[in-house]
Amino acid sequence: MQSKERMFNMFSDRPVDRLPAQPICMTFAARTAGVDYYSYATDYSVLAEAQIRMVETYDLDIVTLCSDPCRESADCGAPTEWFPDQPPAHNPQNSLLKDKRDLIHLTPPDPLGGGRMHDRVKGAALLREKVGDDIPILGWIEGPIAEAADLRGINEIMVDLIDDPAFVHDLFSFILEMELNFARAQIDAGIDIIGIGDAAASLVGPDLYRTLIYPYQKQMVGSLHDMGCPVRLHICGNTTHLLTDMGKLGVEMVDIDSLADIDLARKRMGPDVTILGNIDPVQYLLEGTLEKVFDGLAECHRVVGDRYIVGPGCEVPPFSPPENVRVVVDYAKAQTDDANPSHVAIN
Repeated sequence: MQSKERMFNMFSDRPVDRLPAQPICMTFAARTAGVDYYSYATDYSVLAEAQIRMVETYDLDIVTLCSDPCRESADCGAPTEWFPDQPPAHNPQNSLLKDKRDLIHLTPPDPLGGGRMHDRVKGAALLREKVGDDIPILGWIEGPIAEAADLRGINEIMVDLIDDPAFVHDLFSFILEMELNFARAQIDAGIDIIGIGDAAASLVGPDLYRTLIYPYQKQMVGSLHDMGCPVRLHICGNTTHLLTDMGKLGVEMVDIDSLADIDLARKRMGPDVTILGNIDPVQYLLEGTLEKVFDGLAECHRVVGDRYIVGPGCEVPPFSPPENVRVVVDYAKAQTDDANPSHVAIN
């Protein structure tokens, strides 16, 4: 069974030959390919070749286009801070919408207009050409509150949620239009599944999440489904207080970070969503032993059940020992119908 069929079968609760392995590898992919992260994040061909190297080296069941949270905001004109060998970032003291009245002058950038969004779209097309139809391609867009934090500043948008919800609605509406345009361009270029990164949502209480953020996430997911694309939701941090509402979004797959309760995730989100996670990437992949990684994944699998995709709760750290990352795939490959996880040898 090829990786793409394996993933889609998992989503629809059809038989799979073994579990898919789909860790998010960005800085680790660049390090594996021997390239600096500035080149990885700015040149789609470098990113694509590094992702192909990950499949060749580790036999992953995914190639991934996410690299950093600054693509959409940069194309809007937001200042971006660059570093030689780590992801770019925003300066919260110098946000594009430091004066929120400037929102009225913004128009959604063209995802095919030659900017950083276009670079990702070109990466999608190149990966489709290189990997054929066997390996799924994970595209990526920012969620409403994450992108709002990129454009407005994390502290400012958190205050806006309380003090100026009308502005928040206007900003989220702008973001929704921009992100769906970006997603459509990636889908047209050949991606198979789209990731929504909305890390800042974990910082918001359940009432504000339910009234202000959830409706726009729901619209985003519904529109992506109308485009024929399954959705992977990635919210870094402790989402335990949001799990019931997250389960109503209708996504095919959710990444559960190590700070959240994965047992409650399965109980509150129901049996139909596929879950990835939630071992701590640092404690297990960067600092752990082979046995610790294997046993941690086995415990997550036991808690989640059959609708499980193997991977840590968040990105693989760049300096993780290669043998620890291989255990992620070894565990996935060991989980066939006749395998007993406690009796499978670690390679």
